[in-house]
Amino acid sequence: MIATQVRQKDALFYFASYPSEKLLQQVRFISRYYDEEGGGIRPEDIPEGDDVAQFIAKIERSDKAFQRELSRAKVAAIRNFYETAISQPPIPGVVLLFTPQKLAFRPWDDGSGVGQLQDPDDKFLIIDGQHRLAALEFFERTHPDEARNIQVPCVIFDGRTEDFATEMFVIINSTPTRINKSHLVDLYERVSWAEPDRRFAANVAEMLYSEPDSPLRYRINRLGGRSKQEKWILQAELFNEVHRWVKSDWKSIEAAGTDRRSARRYYEMARDFLKAASQAWGETWGSNAGMVTKPVTLKAMLRVSADLAAQDAEPAEGRVERWRGRLAPWTELGREFRNEGFYERFPAKGQVERVARIHRELGKAAGIAGRGRA
Repeated sequence: MIATQVRQKDALFYFASYPSEKLLQQVRFISRYYDEEGGGIRPEDIPEGDDVAQFIAKIERSDKAFQRELSRAKVAAIRNFYETAISQPPIPGVVLLFTPQKLAFRPWDDGSGVGQLQDPDDKFLIIDGQHRLAALEFFERTHPDEARNIQVPCVIFDGRTEDFATEMFVIINSTPTRINKSHLVDLYERVSWAEPDRRFAANVAEMLYSEPDSPLRYRINRLGGRSKQEKWILQAELFNEVHRWVKSDWKSIEAAGTDRRSARRYYEMARDFLKAASQAWGETWGSNAGMVTKPVTLKAMLRVSADLAAQDAEPAEGRVERWRGRLAPWTELGREFRNEGFYERFPAKGQVERVARIHRELGKAAGIAGRGRA
């Protein structure tokens, strides 16, 4: 095919115009799509070793933006546009394609960057544009002659690692209407543009989910979690509080090192605090009749954890027992954290203000001054 080679910094990719009939034979769909008449596109089987396709398929199956009914409506709307567009181009935006194969490119001699690009041996993975191409597939079934006249602008990335394709997918889709923040927390270690403090906090959050001695093990609602246990808090909410703590300590963290070993130290402080808190709360910890392990209180407790760790983190030995003594006054607060009347007892304009209020109340009860008020 004829393509233009594009260079941006260290990145090299290609721009090409594909006839729709050929393009639909050159791509693979990894999600199932439907049209209004009940027709469907069956997703292709994904090899176990294809991490990029597995990742994209997992997000499209689990993110609300890609549930079946929304996908059906979106595809139907795009297909309707293909049918009604006359002067407007049906597909004005590019479709992003990826192949791990390094494609041979023979440039013309005029220095324009245009040349002949090899077609891949296997089908392209669609990084962005699955809905548009699904709609094009349905449009071609009912309007084959019109579909043949459509040229689809494509940007082609070749010969890159799986992490490159994953990062490109995240960059394109990381808006509130595409991938939610809980999914992005899983990716902070895989994408090069993630700030080091976010990677550090993501490590701590991951340990709180997966470590056998974590009081929040499998209680965090995260992408791909299979545990049947009741979930107490969204991964994004937990990450926000851990990141808040990490940001406040970032200078000392940087000085000591930002690797996973250092993240474990923060995990252990959070773990020990939550263990001490669970003992202090007693039977109200984890009770469906109370708000102690609901997000609003857990977030406030993590703020108290940061306050207490700043004052009394060392020595680590005996920390759970030491902190349980500090949190002992919480035992008497169980009635205040009953479901009934909770929001009247902790009035606020919204969740942000309520978390801050509970943080102050819990700190005051335990005699733990917030770092900003110390």
